[in-house]
Amino acid sequence: MARTIAEIQQQIIDTKNADTTLSAYVWSDSKVAIWRLWTYVVAACIWTLENLFDYHKVEVETIISNQKPHTLKWYVYMAKLFQYGVTLPDDTDTYPTPSTDPEVVIVQYAAAVELSNLVRIKVAKSPSGTLESLSEEELEAFSGYMNRIKDAGVRLQLTSGNPDILKLEVSVFYDPLVLSSTGERLDGASTTPVLDAVNVFLSDLPFNGVFVLNHLIAALQNVEGVKIGYVVSAQANYGTTPFVPISVKYTPDAGYMILDETFFNANVTYTAA
Repeated sequence: MARTIAEIQQQIIDTKNADTTLSAYVWSDSKVAIWRLWTYVVAACIWTLENLFDYHKVEVETIISNQKPHTLKWYVYMAKLFQYGVTLPDDTDTYPTPSTDPEVVIVQYAAAVELSNLVRIKVAKSPSGTLESLSEEELEAFSGYMNRIKDAGVRLQLTSGNPDILKLEVSVFYDPLVLSSTGERLDGASTTPVLDAVNVFLSDLPFNGVFVLNHLIAALQNVEGVKIGYVVSAQANYGTTPFVPISVKYTPDAGYMILDETFFNANVTYTAA
């Protein structure tokens, strides 16, 4: 960013003052002294050059931006710019006025995955801090937007589904000085610390991030009072598909997942260790 003429001139003067040879010959402090006028002329020339550099940088960045191939990250970026209920001007992929209104910029989470002959884009909203799927009307409007701004010839699959469901069977060996036989903290800080840890772990996963079973086990081990947290079985599904066992990792089809708490509470055991 170009400096002001005054900033450049002051740097020249400071450099002159620090030079013992120049200081010996330049003695007048008058604002109209010839040497001070020359510092202004030189500062103005440098200021002009710095501005030209700034303009050139903007021009080059604009050219690169317009010519860059649209990567998966670009599709994610553009998805999050979607404005619900706002028209997109013809022959452009940019809204005239940016918005931060969560009721307008409804796509808070997005992921792009390249499949055979198409790009799948998963999206979700979070109006109250919890991930949710877009409504049919919202998804229809979003589809219209993405199909207008996408690259010609690129097939898009736009989805916003309900969360995948995780079923866990867990065996907990606990410290009886911290937890009760039902998993409650003896100090009353939490009645479901293990359940809470699982929910926090799932909520902290990146959108479309991979659920890794060993990472969940590590999260269970970090619960105060849990000496050993053992996952007996883990399975997940999306929509109406059958549940599949998770032995190592699982990528949620919807991009996010939630715990079946009823199943968890019925299949967690606590043993004093």
